[in-house]
Amino acid sequence: MFDPVIAPSGTLLGLLQRGRGDGTLHALTAPRAEALAALNHCVLRDPRHDWQVENRSLYYARLYLDLNGELDEVEAHLFGAEDVLDSDESRTGLALAVLGHLASYGRRDALELLRRYAAHGSNWAWALDELALRDDDAGLRALAAPVLARFPADPEGEAELAVAVRDAFEPRPWRLWAEDPRESVATRVRAAHEAGCFDRWQRQMRPTGPRPGWSVSAVFEWAQQGLERGAALHVPAARCLTAVAGPDDRAEIVRAAKDGSDGARCTALRYLADGGDPDALDLIEGAVATGSTVVVDAAVDAFERMRSLAAVDRARGWARRPDPLGAAAGRVLACRGGARDRDLVLTALREAVRGEGPDAPTLWTLVDGTGRLGIACAAPVLRHVYRETASSHLRGRAARALAATDPSFATGFAVECLWDCEETTREIAARHAETGDARVVERLRRLAADPAEEAEVQTAVRSRIGPEETAV
Repeated sequence: MFDPVIAPSGTLLGLLQRGRGDGTLHALTAPRAEALAALNHCVLRDPRHDWQVENRSLYYARLYLDLNGELDEVEAHLFGAEDVLDSDESRTGLALAVLGHLASYGRRDALELLRRYAAHGSNWAWALDELALRDDDAGLRALAAPVLARFPADPEGEAELAVAVRDAFEPRPWRLWAEDPRESVATRVRAAHEAGCFDRWQRQMRPTGPRPGWSVSAVFEWAQQGLERGAALHVPAARCLTAVAGPDDRAEIVRAAKDGSDGARCTALRYLADGGDPDALDLIEGAVATGSTVVVDAAVDAFERMRSLAAVDRARGWARRPDPLGAAAGRVLACRGGARDRDLVLTALREAVRGEGPDAPTLWTLVDGTGRLGIACAAPVLRHVYRETASSHLRGRAARALAATDPSFATGFAVECLWDCEETTREIAARHAETGDARVVERLRRLAADPAEEAEVQTAVRSRIGPEETAV
């Protein structure tokens, strides 16, 4: 899947793509046709950079409800010819998740679309998972025949069916079908379930990793072999060293950290850093200076995991370095530094935004640290990150940091955050938004009464309004 093209943050489309609360508020005041066009664009062209962790489906479903939006374009997207040519679940996953939420709100048209797609669509397993949470038993039983028909009644088809049953995210439909009164259905599903369990047991009995009795050099060799196959195994290899290595092996491990193969070097650095070895910091600095990109990344990651006072003190000396170790030092101070480190963390935050933009991965830690340290003069930078980032998770972190640093947060961004796509951001807003705004009180009441809202958000809401207001 290609990276999505995100519209400017000042446009309706850009706001909706980011999942910002202002997207909903602007859509409700825009011409309905324009708002629905932007909403459909988002649902049919998933705007998330990481669709597996960022939330948008409930946010878009609620807007469909508020706009009384039709689902014609969603239907055309699901059942078009491209569904056969491109079966990647990221193409249809967001649309199916939105339909699932709409079905839970009582939209019968959404439920029927999910049923049809589960019977005929390429990404049928996702649709079935959505229905498993929302459909009744009769609706699910009616899908047994079309779903099982996808798997030929031959050894290859039965093996594919066993994998589908084994890997199902929601087991409810398969359990229903295993008890189906139609013997042809129940027998196949039960056999597939048994085959899947047996396959899982066989894989557990054939481990491919280190065995008891391995030497330190054998662990290093295993890590290097993994790297040559394209699999980074230095983290589990470092855990293996914990069980394998003794005091007499330290010299060999230190040599590997200095000039071993890339796999051995990454493993040794991780092991020494996690163990708080007195030479770990010097070895990490040397690895950043002389190692390959893989080694540099492993060294920086190992350094960021260190919790010692010595690591924090070294970070103060490294924070101004214009290299990956300097950036890592800023993140270490953001996580574990004190009041004396505020200027260094603020500088790292500003440099990251200036050099890498509002979506830089390093900002996640730096933004959190800015809030933790209460760096009030960072509020303008945090507001910029909040407005511009395409990551709804990073925006939520910026909101949390603003709540700790910006006195205007309660009457500003906290209000729009009540409509945000991320439940953690809505929770922050529910705890901080100024209730003197009539929109805030009404939104809090609606969140408290919405059965689809997360429990943590509703708990925060109820801490702000009384039971009699919740019931209104």
